[in-house]
Amino acid sequence: MLAAGLLATACGADVAPQAKQGPKPVTIENCGERITYPRPERAVAYDMSSTEKMFALGLADRMRGMVMPSTADPAVERSPYLRDYRSVETLSTDVLSFETVVAAEADWVLAGWNSGFSEERGITPARLDEVGIRSYQHTESCFNYGDRPVKVPPLEALYTDLRQIGQIFGVPDRAEELVADLEQRASTLEGNRPEGEPARVFIYDSGTDQPFTSGGQGAPDVIVSLAGGRNIFGDLAERWTTVGWEPVVEAQPEVIAVVDYGDQPVQEKIAFLKSFPPLADSPAVRNNRFHVLDYGEAVSGPRNLDAAEKLAEYLRSIGR
Repeated sequence: MLAAGLLATACGADVAPQAKQGPKPVTIENCGERITYPRPERAVAYDMSSTEKMFALGLADRMRGMVMPSTADPAVERSPYLRDYRSVETLSTDVLSFETVVAAEADWVLAGWNSGFSEERGITPARLDEVGIRSYQHTESCFNYGDRPVKVPPLEALYTDLRQIGQIFGVPDRAEELVADLEQRASTLEGNRPEGEPARVFIYDSGTDQPFTSGGQGAPDVIVSLAGGRNIFGDLAERWTTVGWEPVVEAQPEVIAVVDYGDQPVQEKIAFLKSFPPLADSPAVRNNRFHVLDYGEAVSGPRNLDAAEKLAEYLRSIGR
């Protein structure tokens, strides 16, 4: 009986459940730094760029919440991810703040440098690390971060983000499938670009005294390029920036792509551009060539290809 009891004990030890181990952390490079990420369980995303990258990867249920400025409300309502938006708690309708992230007990934050993370506002990857919160910065924004900036073309930056977020959250296959689809659509657009000089396109976000536009480091630049146009401010090493009206007038834009964003209706922006005397002789205004670019498509995210396809269709419709 003693032998039988010992055998039973031994058998019991053999079939006892192993201690459950969580997913292994992954180490990737973000903005030139090697960072090890445990699997996030309480992720926070800032603005539409971050949030829709999460949604496109099927990660809405992994999010603690989002910080979404109220100026994006109309664009959110138009988003194909509206159901996901409504399933995730909005932590704040202001800019990203250290206090909001800490109060939410977040363990991971996704945002861009100087468009979310900010030295001036006291929310940086280094400060979050001090309280045990990991962060990931949009690759598109790494070009002016830290002592060793990393410059990556906007479309490649988008693919990098989707793949690396997929690795961090344990959905690499899902990420690869999404990126493959975007790459194929980009290749199709590139193959269909017309020959000759590309159409000159002015990206207009807002501003009357000085226009706010997008430079060569922002998603709109690649949207315009894939569509067969040329961003008149593509030589600026900026994502979004303020310029003067004089270089806009000198560039003689053929098309003005107006970003539908903020609390000013897009038709009011177009009305201003039509009535602005310095632009009266530009081909875009003379020929009434205005194209609306939805904010959710204009920021770095999975809908950049939607925007490029729509702009390409518009340019072909006017013979460009």
